Amino acid sequence: MVTATLSIRDDYWETFRLQDEDNELIYNHLLELETPLTTHELIVELIDARIQREKQTIEEQHTAGGDLYQPKGTYSNNQNLVFPALGWQKGRIVEIRQGNNPDLDDFQVIKVDLDDGNSREFAANLKDHILNEPPKIAGESDALNPQFVLLNHGKDIENVLEGYLEGNQDFVRIAGRWFPRELLVDINEGHLNLAEAVLDMAEGGPLPISNLLEQIELDSNVNPKLVEFSLDHALQEDERFDEVGPAGDVLWFLKRLEPQPVLETPIYLQYHEIDYDRSILTSDMLALEQQLDDELSSIEESFTFLDEAEIRMILPHWITGTLPLSARIQHLFPTAYEAPRIRFILIDGESGEKFPGWVVRKEKYVYGFKEWYDSKELIPGSVFRIRKGDQPGEVIIHADSSRSSREWIRTGLIGSDGGIVYAMLKQIITGPFDDRMAVAIPDKNAIPLLWERMQKEKTPFEKVIVNTVRELAKLNPQNHVHASELYAAVNVVMRCPPGPMMALLASRPWFIHVGDLHYRLSDSNEILED
Repeated sequence: MVTATLSIRDDYWETFRLQDEDNELIYNHLLELETPLTTHELIVELIDARIQREKQTIEEQHTAGGDLYQPKGTYSNNQNLVFPALGWQKGRIVEIRQGNNPDLDDFQVIKVDLDDGNSREFAANLKDHILNEPPKIAGESDALNPQFVLLNHGKDIENVLEGYLEGNQDFVRIAGRWFPRELLVDINEGHLNLAEAVLDMAEGGPLPISNLLEQIELDSNVNPKLVEFSLDHALQEDERFDEVGPAGDVLWFLKRLEPQPVLETPIYLQYHEIDYDRSILTSDMLALEQQLDDELSSIEESFTFLDEAEIRMILPHWITGTLPLSARIQHLFPTAYEAPRIRFILIDGESGEKFPGWVVRKEKYVYGFKEWYDSKELIPGSVFRIRKGDQPGEVIIHADSSRSSREWIRTGLIGSDGGIVYAMLKQIITGPFDDRMAVAIPDKNAIPLLWERMQKEKTPFEKVIVNTVRELAKLNPQNHVHASELYAAVNVVMRCPPGPMMALLASRPWFIHVGDLHYRLSDSNEILED
């Protein structure tokens, strides 16, 4: 058997674009299976079909203008032939004569002038010969190997297909799976009302689609997976329902029964963007920014290798019962293909108690810690640990609150006018804390008044920084303040990531750097007045 080689352009997959045949293939494949598929599952089928199509096209191009040569064939003068064993070279028959070999049956010999200028003779009308079998096609390059293409180009092809499907109204997606819109099972208003009632009785949810289908009568003669997908799609299109499951799971919740801080970003987490020049941040500043784990910081590094992470709280998260979904910890929490909010289970690492949590993906915070913070008597600056649970959709949080002690802590005292001053006072502390970031707030109920005053007065950002440095410096004999202390204190009165604050420290002459990210105010009269 001869092995013929086929090849395509080296950049074929790098410049991959969908064709009409691809769209038809996807549609027919989903129709045949009657089962919604993920983008990855679709590209496996797409790559294989595209390779087969390209091979066929190349073969047709190779044999164009000539008949495929096989020894068993009978040929005539001036007939054009194609020879797979010679790299698909073409030639024209110029002579035919009778063969003479006592070991073989009667056969002919054809003389062919090849395109390369040479003349060669080949057997013809020979019934028993290895070359009579069709040529086996072997890819000349890895570009025609489905496994190689999937491994090396699968992600880019997946992005191309996903972009196409997202912009095509003929397809719908639920939890990362696609299906043609017109083939969905009909779901009417009555079915949706029943689903709302079921979720209402379940205190909002979350419930999988299988639980809802038990209470809703739908056509049982249709593929069950298609029925589930159709109901999922109908719920997704209805504003009453929210899909809150992690990737791979579809769970439904009644939106009106979700916690308000999940549906709307709490005022203490709302950041009004401040323009600043990141290029002036020093390497030490950038390192500190990464350590502070603020969800609003632009950290591109991946931390997926971490199985556990420490959290150092700032006041906005402490008072709202949230924690930052920062670059360091986001992989420890469930994510989703599309759902903007994900409900999951938090587990107290000490007691084993379980309670619900919510990942708010777009705004980058996790809600559900308020009662846990209170029970552990944590303060802004407290340190605790988080890690993935043993089961998908579970996260374990651990605060070492086994013993308490009285410590000298930076304490924010909020007056009746909404102003704040700081003093070093002894406070009862029930667990580990970051000495630089710890800020005790004895009167938690006064914080809204403080923030209301800040919003009303619209104090310029730079003045907030100067006033905070001046206030904190009074607590230190050297009259200097560390950048992390300043970051924690600024977030007592307004939401701000460390970047804009450190850019001011680096660019204004009245902030004097005294080493190791410690700063003091200049004695110059140029400092902003109160």
